[in-house]
Amino acid sequence: MAVDELVAEINGKIGEEIHLSDWQAVDQSMINGFADVTLDHQWIHVDVEKAAKESIFGGTVAHGFLTLSLIPYLTGNVNAAELPYPGLKLSVNYGLNRVRFPNPVAAGSKVRTRSKLAGVDKINDECFQVVKEVTIEIDGQDKPACVAETVSRYYF
Repeated sequence: MAVDELVAEINGKIGEEIHLSDWQAVDQSMINGFADVTLDHQWIHVDVEKAAKESIFGGTVAHGFLTLSLIPYLTGNVNAAELPYPGLKLSVNYGLNRVRFPNPVAAGSKVRTRSKLAGVDKINDECFQVVKEVTIEIDGQDKPACVAETVSRYYF
């Protein structure tokens, strides 16, 4: 399928929900691992005892960037076995337009993503760009953990 046809098809779906992920547990082990990789060992993330006593959150919470970094996995963008478009050769994370963290993810919580198509632009005859509004929900909570506009480029 040609890039022009795909862009026209996607354009017709702007505003639609296109993906709802399964729940993913965010436990203290995951938080500690992220702290080790990013060298961010702030106590609200890794000191369980101090966070239980002194944190306004009542315990440890995931790093905002850990929450954000789950988007590619939860939205299925890293599943090479299931390409989102026929004939796709390469997809890349092109960036983010806007990111907010309205609610922290407490250690032991479960999160999932809900994605809507926000925009599509043809870059050239071999590439188009898709903007998605991705909301990371926390199981049992009304306020989301993260709302982000992701930008992906697809090469054919």
